[in-house]
Amino acid sequence: MNFEIRSLERHDIPFLRDMVYESAFVPEGQKPFPRTILNEPSVSKYVAGWGEQSGDIGLIAEKEEQKIGAIWLRLFDDETPEIGIAILKEFRGKGIGNALMRALETEAKNYGYQKLCLSVDPRNPACRLYEQFGYEHVGWDDTYWAMEKELV
Repeated sequence: MNFEIRSLERHDIPFLRDMVYESAFVPEGQKPFPRTILNEPSVSKYVAGWGEQSGDIGLIAEKEEQKIGAIWLRLFDDETPEIGIAILKEFRGKGIGNALMRALETEAKNYGYQKLCLSVDPRNPACRLYEQFGYEHVGWDDTYWAMEKELV
C-alpha cells in the first residue's frame, strides 16, 4: 500500500484528537467510550497545547492526501516521552503502524530521547506490534501494561 508520512502540523490537531480517541482500546462486544472522554484530563493531556511544549513529536500517515493514521509522543516527566498511535480501522494491518513506529523512533533518537514508554490494554492486539519493536512490559498503570524501550 502506498502512503506518505509527514510531520504533524498545527492544522492537524483536530485529527490528532480523533486519533487519541481512536487509540482507546475497546474490547470486542463492549460499547465504545463516549467522545466526552477526550475532555478528561488523563486523555486531554495528549493534545492540549500541542506543539507548545518542547519535545512534542507527531507524524501523520496519508494516502492520496487522506489522513489515515498518526503517531505522537509527549514528555510528561523529566526524561521518557510517552507514545500513542492510531490507524483508521479500514487501514489497519497494511504496514502503516510499522512504518509510523520506525519513523517516530528515528525522530525521537534525533531529538535526543534515550527511551520511550507507552501504556496499553494487555488484550489489545497492538501489544504484538509493540513487542516486535522491542517494548518490554515493565509494570502496570492501573489495568494497563506499562511498556518501555531503550533507544540507544
